[in-house]
Amino acid sequence: MTDLSNWSKCARPGQSPLVGRFVRAEPFQASRDAQPLFDAIGENASLWTYIPAGPFSSAEELEGFFTFCQTNHNWLTYVFRSPAGEMLGTASYMRVRPEHGSAEVGSVIFSPTLQRTPAATEAMYLMARTIFDDLGYRRYEWKCNGNNAASKRAAERFGFTYEGTFRQDMVVKGENRDTCWYSMTDNEWPKVKHAFEAWLNPSNFDGTGTQRKKLASLRS
Repeated sequence: MTDLSNWSKCARPGQSPLVGRFVRAEPFQASRDAQPLFDAIGENASLWTYIPAGPFSSAEELEGFFTFCQTNHNWLTYVFRSPAGEMLGTASYMRVRPEHGSAEVGSVIFSPTLQRTPAATEAMYLMARTIFDDLGYRRYEWKCNGNNAASKRAAERFGFTYEGTFRQDMVVKGENRDTCWYSMTDNEWPKVKHAFEAWLNPSNFDGTGTQRKKLASLRS
């Protein structure tokens, strides 16, 4: 068992951008990001099916949602951009508990341009690396609607472990939500990190951009 007698709380995630080869993650700034983020994801109803809010009818509505969450729930929301500056999507650090070394990644919304691309995987890698390597957290969480099969597949692909389902956890948009909990711990992170980095390596892609090895297989 890990000795935590000298444990001291971690710092909260900061405001520095996270820069990768395929994507750049920047803390959400309403004046800069609200309109391009709305243009990329705001009105696409299918992207908001399992998000408690949205879709939105204007950039101002979308801005209001993220500003409320940052102010009232202490979210740190990132936007994802391509190296050329194209807005690609968003995700947030949520339920950040520095005193316990625990944080959640959630409200993950990828535009159609970002979905199923190396940039999408790299975005999740950059956020996880910040939590574990830069800040020294012990636990990283992923939660999703029990009906959201795509989110459950993504959690498992990224290396999170299923912990259980909170039945009848919420009422969201007039429907029951069972919430599935997943987590990753600091002792699991080195293997997960190695797999991320091996998968993202240019040698893992052929001349057409097709992966040679799947991410999950690289953790085996």
